[in-house]
Amino acid sequence: MKKINLKKVMPLILLLISAFLFGRGIAYVKYEKIDTWATPASGNSVSVENWGLGFGAEGSQPTGNASAEELKKYNAYYVGDNKEKVIYLTFDAGYENGNTEPILDALKKHNVSATFFVVGHYLESAPEIVKRMVDEGHFVGNHTYHHLDMSSISSKESFEKEMKDVENKFKEITGQELAHFYRPPQGKYSTNNLKMADEMGYHTFFWSLAYVDWYQDKQPSKEEAFEKLIGRIHPGAVVLLHSTSKTNGEILDELLTKWEEMGYTFRTLEDFSQN
Repeated sequence: MKKINLKKVMPLILLLISAFLFGRGIAYVKYEKIDTWATPASGNSVSVENWGLGFGAEGSQPTGNASAEELKKYNAYYVGDNKEKVIYLTFDAGYENGNTEPILDALKKHNVSATFFVVGHYLESAPEIVKRMVDEGHFVGNHTYHHLDMSSISSKESFEKEMKDVENKFKEITGQELAHFYRPPQGKYSTNNLKMADEMGYHTFFWSLAYVDWYQDKQPSKEEAFEKLIGRIHPGAVVLLHSTSKTNGEILDELLTKWEEMGYTFRTLEDFSQN
């Protein structure tokens, strides 16, 4: 029996292995694309997305991965009127680390009402700050109780529980009803989620301006923050900031002043719910 010369066939073997692995890689990429669709309880396919933005010229509104017209079908929004220099200021509040009160101080100084989207942990751990938000004229919205990837939840019962647990805890703390404003955690959503939120009487809010302010051990500098938040501000901006950000606590007074000097005024998300 003739012996196989491994030196001669090894390149061929490696080529076949590479082709096999490359094929698996292609299959994986295709699977990832397929996996951007989920199946709700009804059995119908529904688009699943991660909210994202594309920016153009300075001062112009960005495009979202869904248009304002398409979102409005579900009482969902990401940007306001492009003809008015108005800002809608919102904060996502996942936990308290000492930065929310400086933010509230700056808002009070400028007489600006904002919306704070809170999770269950925030309500449990910082009830006095939640009361201060309400007392000082801010809105508190629903960011779900456990900050889950809501796009993976197709059960209406499970979706409603995440929302209602926040409502109930907020009422227990403040004696008031929660504002029916909803922000999907991490911007992950499906059209099925938007429908369920709408059926519960919620308006869903994404954003048209944000920056990377949530890493506790890698906070942006003042200069980096201003570059994004002043350079990309635009009429009708729904601005998302995190109340956990030390930078935001330190710069908000000056930031609000700069926006005001640029001719911007501030309104609340009620503008959208009244349309």
